[in-house]
Amino acid sequence: MIRRGVLAVVLAGLLALGWFAGGWFQSGPLKQDTPLIVAEGSSLSALAQQLEDKGAVASASAFKLRARVFGAGRTIKAGEFLLPKGASPSRILAVVTGDEVIRRFVTVPEGMPSIMVYERLMAQPNLSGTIAVPAEGTILPDTYEFERGESRQAVLDRMQAAMVRTVDALWKKRGPQIAVATPREALILASIVEKETGKPSERAMVAGLYSNRLRQGIMLQADPTIIYPITQGKPLGRRIRQSEIRSVNGYNTYAMIGLPDGPITNPGRASIEAVLHPANTGALYMVADGTGGHAFASTLAEHNANVQKWFALRRAKGEI
Repeated sequence: MIRRGVLAVVLAGLLALGWFAGGWFQSGPLKQDTPLIVAEGSSLSALAQQLEDKGAVASASAFKLRARVFGAGRTIKAGEFLLPKGASPSRILAVVTGDEVIRRFVTVPEGMPSIMVYERLMAQPNLSGTIAVPAEGTILPDTYEFERGESRQAVLDRMQAAMVRTVDALWKKRGPQIAVATPREALILASIVEKETGKPSERAMVAGLYSNRLRQGIMLQADPTIIYPITQGKPLGRRIRQSEIRSVNGYNTYAMIGLPDGPITNPGRASIEAVLHPANTGALYMVADGTGGHAFASTLAEHNANVQKWFALRRAKGEI
């Protein structure tokens, strides 16, 4: 009788242990993939209750007890996670203590003006709060990570801090023959280079051309500077009018000598580097060459010949 009693107790213990362990690994009640946001500093008790409230586990107390036994030593991480449909308690703990946090990004391409950066941030539904349109040229084009619910201002602050760090670092390594006197002037000229060419291999050459014009007191005559006061850097969507070419303002480099009053877009690192290390060239003129790049010339006669070639290409395409 005593042996039978002992066997019964042992069997009951084994069954209880099996139930306890099985509950840790068996599928959970989630009917679909479910997002979970874990706050900074969340305790196991808080997480367990959050999981029960979301219907991810049947019992907060049971999850907490099993997690303490089977997940001892694991650290709960803050962030946004995606709990898979039917995730077991074991799988859930692995998610919130592992590297499966949902990563969110916003990208500012090179040459995106500040008004469009503002619109992109304001349209991001996972950010909070409002921002003013940032000053032109203060944002470093790049891809930035953010957390769900983070403020737009916090993300914008990171973008602007990145530009300050980048300009400071590049300015310290500037070449000896640059045509700008300050980091701000470098940003202004870099914004023109950014808008004038989409061909990476041309940036230093375009920077060299405009540097030559600045040194010689020749008007820059950069088309994008005409457009900026009209659209704040957005595409014009039509050809520039003669009245706009003649317009006198702080940005139209067809009506003024020197740099415009400020940047006309947010230049990328490569354009800033090009201005601080321009090509050693005698070029003073450029015109599109039909390949997405430009034909450069050091004399007006050479430039006029290149212009005629460009007109011939456009005529062949039926554009004029």
